[in-house]
Formats: sequence, structure tokens, C-alpha cells
Amino acid sequence: MFQKIIHKRDHTRASQKQFWLRVGVGIALVFLIALTSWFTFGRQKGSSGTSSSAPVSAGSEFQDPLTGVRVDQIHANQQVYGVMIDENRDARPQSGIDQAFLVIEAPVEAGIPRLLAFFSEDQSVDKIGPVRSARPYFIDWALEFDALYTHVGGSNEALEKIKNGATFDLNEFWNGPQFWRATDRYAPHNTYTSTELLHAYVEKKQTSGRTTRPLYGVWKFKTVASESVFPQRLSVRYVVPDYVFSWVYSVADKVYVRMEEDQPIKTKEGNEIHADNIAIVITDVEVIDAIGRRSIRTTGEGDAYVFQDGKKIQAVWKKPAASERLRFFTKEGNEIEMNPGKTWIEVIEDDSQLIVQP
Repeated sequence: MFQKIIHKRDHTRASQKQFWLRVGVGIALVFLIALTSWFTFGRQKGSSGTSSSAPVSAGSEFQDPLTGVRVDQIHANQQVYGVMIDENRDARPQSGIDQAFLVIEAPVEAGIPRLLAFFSEDQSVDKIGPVRSARPYFIDWALEFDALYTHVGGSNEALEKIKNGATFDLNEFWNGPQFWRATDRYAPHNTYTSTELLHAYVEKKQTSGRTTRPLYGVWKFKTVASESVFPQRLSVRYVVPDYVFSWVYSVADKVYVRMEEDQPIKTKEGNEIHADNIAIVITDVEVIDAIGRRSIRTTGEGDAYVFQDGKKIQAVWKKPAASERLRFFTKEGNEIEMNPGKTWIEVIEDDSQLIVQP
């Protein structure tokens, strides 16, 4: 009898061991399945095939949709601010343009260029300007981001286009609190704003239900850095001699440095202006009145050049409609991948305005 009791106790202990062993194996299996599912979902989420969440090969997992720079978290459909910046000799040095992720430079009256500098809502830029007036073709470039188009007045044609179009508009004439006038500059070269003031205006409009989150296409960006080739200098002639700007490629720093004559151009804060890509858009430019205002074709397609890593790429620019992104393609029809970082686009009417030197 005693032996039977011992045998029964041993059998019970064995059964318990088998039971807990099965439980342990089951828990481990569930944990393994959950871990695998989490990893798989995370990878799929990061590579969903959408242009705003492209994975990169190393480091931070994602690329910022606007700059292609590696980030730990995607900030899709950020609000973009497009600010008209004065390029007149009396307006220099400017503030904030070194921090813009994209700048488009195009001529206005007398062929003097003006800038449209783009910033995103996650940037903090304390001083941007001097802010100047609107022109119709700059509105088309702002529309492709659903950007807050920021300016001080404008030509009659530009103001009429804003009035009758879909532009998310911020005119200093009616929204003074979003701007200030500097005391060390003379009008009209003394109006400034900041990303903080622009963000406050957007929040106000969102709260009142008068605006929604923007929608826009994004460029293709490289996921692997290209090798630098050799130093390169390209010059763009808007009006001789005061408005000839050069970009000199630094192999050591892997950036193009904006120059005037042989000196780097600096902001009022003392910062050099760098770009990772320089694109040249060649398009139709026509003088339309006695003041010298221009009409510039922004849609359709035309010849272009893209400069990256000390290399010149013959290209084609395409912008199917005002609300579509301006993109660059090879002659074979493949979209050109941009270097992550900052891009400057120079708009000219023919090749004679561009000089390229090794």
C-alpha cells in the first residue's frame, strides 16, 4: 500500500512537471509569434510603398518627406510656409534663407531676382526676411505644397489670382501681427516674420475650421550617398553685375556654397548658405508691362539641369498643373533622385544665363 501511494505521488509530480513544461513551451511559442508579428508589421509599416515613409538602409529608420534627411519618426503632410524674400541689393543680407529646405529664385521687375523660401512647421526660425510682394508664378510654386503663401502686398495680377484661387494666403497688409518692421532697415526692405508667428496663424485657421492639413507629392531621395567627383562652379546671371550668383561645390563638405564673386554669401546672422542640390529650370519668360513685370511659364515641361556631388545632369523639368510638384527627370524619363537636405532652384529663360566651370 505504501509503495502504491509513493508511486501515485511520483506519477502526480511527473504529470505536473509535464503540465508546466507544456505551459512554458506554450508561453514561449506565443511570445515568439507575437515578436515575429510585431517585427514584420513594423517593417511593413516602414516600407508601405508610399513616398512619405520610405525606409533607409541604416541609422534612423525613415526619411523626412520634404528633405529626405533621416528621421526617427515620419512627419507626413506637415504644414509648409512659403515666404517671399527680397533679393534686392538694398535688402541684403537676408535672414533665415540658410535654413529653408527649398528655395526657388526667379526674376521680377528689371530682371532682379526674388526668392520663395520654404520652411516646414517642425522648423524653428526666429527671423525670416525681408518679406516682399507676391507675383503670379511664385503662387503656382507655393500651391504645389498647399503652402501658407506669405508676402507683403503684390502685383494686381498676383492679388487677383490669390482672390480667385485656392491659395492659402497670408498678406501682411491684412495680418500685421504675423510680421514686424525692423528699425535698422528702410521700407520696403524691412518686413520680417518667423516660423512661430506663421504657425500661430495656421493654428488659428485650423481652429476656426478654415483650413485643413495639406496634401502634396514628394520627391524621390537617395538612400545611399553618392561619391563626390571634383570641385565645380556654376554661375547664374540675372542682372549684370549686381545679380550674378555662383554655387561652388566643396568636395570636403559635400555641399554647394552660394557665392558672390569669390566670397561666400552670408545671412545677417553670419551663416553661409549651402545646398545639397542645385536645379536649373529653363522656361518662357516674358516682360508684360512698362514696369518690367514678368510672366513666367510654370507648368508643362522644359529643359533643365541638376547639379549634385560635383556633377552636371542634363534633365527635363515637369509640372503638369499648378497644384502638382515640380519634378526633374533624366532624358530617358527616369525621375532624378535628390540628395537629402536642401535644394535651390534657379529659374532662367535660356542657357546663356548659366556658366559652368570645373
